[in-house]
Amino acid sequence: MDRLNDILETLARAIAGRPDWIGPAAVLAAALAIAVLLHGALFYATRRFADTNTGLTGSMLRRARRPTRIAFVLAALAIAVPRLDLPYRWQDWLGHLFVILLIVLVGWTAILLTSHFTDRAIRKHRLDTDDNLAARKFVTQIRVLRRTATILLIILTTSAVLLTFETVQEYGLSLFASAGAAGLILGLAARPVLANLIAGIQIAITQPIRLEDVVIVDGEWGWVEEIFATYVVVRIWDWRRMVVPLSYFIEKPFQNWTRETASIIGAVHWYLDYTVPVAKVRDKLEEIVKESPYWDGKVINLQVTDTDKDTIALRGLMSARTSPQAWDLRCEVREKLIVWLQETHPEALPRLRGELTLPASGRAVAPAEGEAADVHAGDLQWTPP
Repeated sequence: MDRLNDILETLARAIAGRPDWIGPAAVLAAALAIAVLLHGALFYATRRFADTNTGLTGSMLRRARRPTRIAFVLAALAIAVPRLDLPYRWQDWLGHLFVILLIVLVGWTAILLTSHFTDRAIRKHRLDTDDNLAARKFVTQIRVLRRTATILLIILTTSAVLLTFETVQEYGLSLFASAGAAGLILGLAARPVLANLIAGIQIAITQPIRLEDVVIVDGEWGWVEEIFATYVVVRIWDWRRMVVPLSYFIEKPFQNWTRETASIIGAVHWYLDYTVPVAKVRDKLEEIVKESPYWDGKVINLQVTDTDKDTIALRGLMSARTSPQAWDLRCEVREKLIVWLQETHPEALPRLRGELTLPASGRAVAPAEGEAADVHAGDLQWTPP
């Protein structure tokens, strides 16, 4: 009995002589241990009752494991620290700091999971194929909505952090109380951002443009390279980049060559002499187009579309699977048909006709003003008087 009393007295003296920081440190250690154990138990139960090895749910839980562990630790600190007796009232601002970190971490985790979900959703849809309309629709919708959701999460997280300060809360209440001129000023200041955000949601739903769409904007021909939350990047054919606000595609007209399908009809024009054999040109056009690897096997046509006093206009139509292939097909057909005309029907190339009247002296007399002059010396035959 005397021995037990001695032990108790020794423990009492040890506790009485402990430093002041031992108690708060023990409370913090206990809070951290409880948070880590609670997080581990939660994930253990999730793995036990749900398949987390495969599938979207499993990948999202694995991705969120570390951020949620930090969130549990910050939540434990935010609860425990304000209840400690620290010098200089450190517990107040430390508790506030942990609350802010917890809010930021929750917002960051939400953004992380949103990006992970969308990346998994679009990774099976390929954009590097010719017939990719369905893939472009889906990928465009997912990416635009993801960027819009990311901006909204950032705004909500920032607002939640600011509302933890009492001065901001008081200012917000006074702003709502006087929601007249101040609200109007804020609305006007935020109008461009809000207009582009709303336009982004409209584009994601209605899809007037999609990724890799071929568009003509302000006379520039190119592809929609990327759609961000407030603007669109158009890749011009010569590798330049045009940055266009999202609201432009809602408020102004533009051309979209791949709205329903990537196939497109190209046109080539020739201006030839009246002596050109149109039927032979049509046969040669069909031969050239059918031999080209760019033709999609659908449209070949040649028509006389116009005439003037010197030439006739021929228009050839041909289709291709994509607009770049249509451009290459048009250039190929134009070049080969010109070469064929030069070799087989040079008389069909454009030329001017005129007349020279030869008097009895045998010398050519220049035509009067307003009359045509022949520019082809080979067409003249002179017979001496």
